[in-house]
Amino acid sequence: MDILSFSLHLFFSGLGNLASYLAAHVLLCLLPAFYIAGAMTALIPKEIITRFLGRNRPKYISYPAAALAGSVLAVCSCTIVPLFAGIYKKGAGLGPAITFLFFAPAANILALIYTGGIIGVDLAFARLLLSLTFGIGIGLIMALIFRQSDKEHDEATDALFAGQGRMPPSALIFLLLLIALLLAGTLKVSLLTDVYATLTLPVSGLDSLQNYLFQLIPFDPARGGEGVSAQGVFLIMLLLLIGFASWKGIETIFDGFNRWTWTSLILLSITLLVAAVGMRPHATGLDILINGKSIGVLISLLLLGWILKTRFTEDQVRELLWESWKFVKQIFPLLVIGVFLVGVIRELIQPEWIEALAGQNTLTGNLAGVIFGVFMYFPTLVEVPIAQMFLSLGMHRGPLLAYLMADPELSLQSILITAAIIGYLKTWTYVAWVALFSTLAGYLYGIWIDGTSAGVVLVYLLIFLGLLSGTLWLSNRQRKDST
Repeated sequence: MDILSFSLHLFFSGLGNLASYLAAHVLLCLLPAFYIAGAMTALIPKEIITRFLGRNRPKYISYPAAALAGSVLAVCSCTIVPLFAGIYKKGAGLGPAITFLFFAPAANILALIYTGGIIGVDLAFARLLLSLTFGIGIGLIMALIFRQSDKEHDEATDALFAGQGRMPPSALIFLLLLIALLLAGTLKVSLLTDVYATLTLPVSGLDSLQNYLFQLIPFDPARGGEGVSAQGVFLIMLLLLIGFASWKGIETIFDGFNRWTWTSLILLSITLLVAAVGMRPHATGLDILINGKSIGVLISLLLLGWILKTRFTEDQVRELLWESWKFVKQIFPLLVIGVFLVGVIRELIQPEWIEALAGQNTLTGNLAGVIFGVFMYFPTLVEVPIAQMFLSLGMHRGPLLAYLMADPELSLQSILITAAIIGYLKTWTYVAWVALFSTLAGYLYGIWIDGTSAGVVLVYLLIFLGLLSGTLWLSNRQRKDST
């Protein structure tokens, strides 16, 4: 294979990965997340956020509250990032916001249940305990290192959101419905995945198109390739239309509403419904599978539309749409670049390297698991069967845990997006601490698997946490003495 053909192969691998990701994950995950982040910024008073997650809130309240908030969201790291941006912009302290960013994709309740069922309860428990411990630890460290900029950020949000009163009940209900929409579209439970009715449309040729697409962008679970269906192509086309309509109708929203504004919202609703239903093309037509997910999405959309039309002022709608569109413009281009690059790099990494690099519980083996998670990103829950495959290829359970903790946090696209929100210095500092703690977590779990008693492992963990706590306490005391 010459350089040109190999370069083209890498390019189309990146393009295929991007198409798969857009079709499978953006619509029911990211689009509601953008609107949730926009609603947080536009509708929630700063005091609501700072009451639980503020920089000056007692740490025994703010950090557990951040972890608890993240534990119920079974979504990808790329979906968590807009929510992280929303609470951070609204006044959450950097430390609690970072804890939320780390814990939500690493150890949400659904991921833990799935991990325990597929790989083992021991690994699920280790994932929970170590993610909670290190997630809070990373948040505390980040808050300490960047305490001055965190204080300036807090003062900026005070000035930006000063004078806001209580949150109206309609705004709270709207936000809860957006979360319900997100969960209805992403949770993998029988109530939502079961099919309750089937509608057959006399559309021919889609089965041939789908077979062609699977050949063009193959389904390859070993590399995270999810393929692109005929439904996925239709969804990508709708996504492009939403982007164009939003640019025409929301970019100039403060000049007034126009037909493109409402067109973008109608297209968004149609697209979410199309993404929620199942589609099964065959030689004689197309089966539309009405599942619980589509029913939940439809009910959520109808209620959201009713509240938007009858309970919100024009200024509230304008602010909500503008803040959501700002998050899209800030985050989505970097997401596209990151997902494309992951598809390219994935072609250069061979799964067979796993046994050689991470077959034993060494520090380098655990670090290899972390690095592998950066370039072999898999969406939430998908990483669990992939981890099972890694076990069959010879990966030790220690590096496997390091991979499971790092994969949702340190994917290339998440790093790029986070940097756009908090800056490159904070982001790379966060990346370094996540890599260190994930490596340590995998190593501690690995030595327990290899026969070290749980008591000794716990002593090691407590010694590390004691040293870390002492360092943080001394640093904080020196800071207070100097001021």
